[in-house]
Amino acid sequence: HGGGWLVRIEGVDGPRTAPGAADEIVRQLHALGLVPDETPVHQSQRGALYAAALDALRERDLAYPCGCTRREIESELAALGQPALQGAELVYPGTCRNSLNGKPARAWRLRCGEGMCITWHDRRLGAQQQDVTHAVGDFVLQRADGPWAYQLAVVVDDAEQGITDIVRGEDLADNTARQIHLQRLLGLPALRYLHTPLLRDVRGEKLSKTNGAAALDVSQPLRALNAAGAVLALPANDAQTTGVWLDNATSFWRERWAARLRS
Repeated sequence: HGGGWLVRIEGVDGPRTAPGAADEIVRQLHALGLVPDETPVHQSQRGALYAAALDALRERDLAYPCGCTRREIESELAALGQPALQGAELVYPGTCRNSLNGKPARAWRLRCGEGMCITWHDRRLGAQQQDVTHAVGDFVLQRADGPWAYQLAVVVDDAEQGITDIVRGEDLADNTARQIHLQRLLGLPALRYLHTPLLRDVRGEKLSKTNGAAALDVSQPLRALNAAGAVLALPANDAQTTGVWLDNATSFWRERWAARLRS
């Protein structure tokens, strides 16, 4: 579509980021012929931008300090008859919304308010909706241990980099409503979204380091690209170079979505 493709290293969680991981990601992309159109940016170097956005929300009383620990939130939810489910996100009960009650401030949260239901359209998944108030609650913008929350960082970066289209894994689809809400509060442009299928193991779990998945093998780039193409339901691609493979795949992808839009 004549746009540019950017790479952003979303390493806001500094303590958990393995040394050299970002360089390895870029190396693997280059091996597969996926060379970004601009120099990759690193969220770890963009804290001033996130601080300015948080200050703007604080000035309008849209963000407030929170002194709750995770254990305290779990206890409060249990007392309300909403015990935490294993692996599920904790819906913040609003304990510190109006007062810290003598507790020291640990994090900053966005004040969502009642009835914050966000609807949006995904170019692959179709119509989407999330009641942010009841599904998430007032969510974190800056964590207790200092790092910026993913939601705030990506919204600021998307606007600052002039992003128009987000293409990412479908495991992040439920983050989108929060990001749209933040975009609106900060007066930032709306974006288009497409969430892709995930690579999963035999148990149906997403391939990741957490689940013990092996590292990506790029020693045979065309083999790796064909494996990814199969997950995206791309047709067989017998190209002999990564450049031609990507041109073929891009052409098919464009035709697929043009056909869907026409229908």
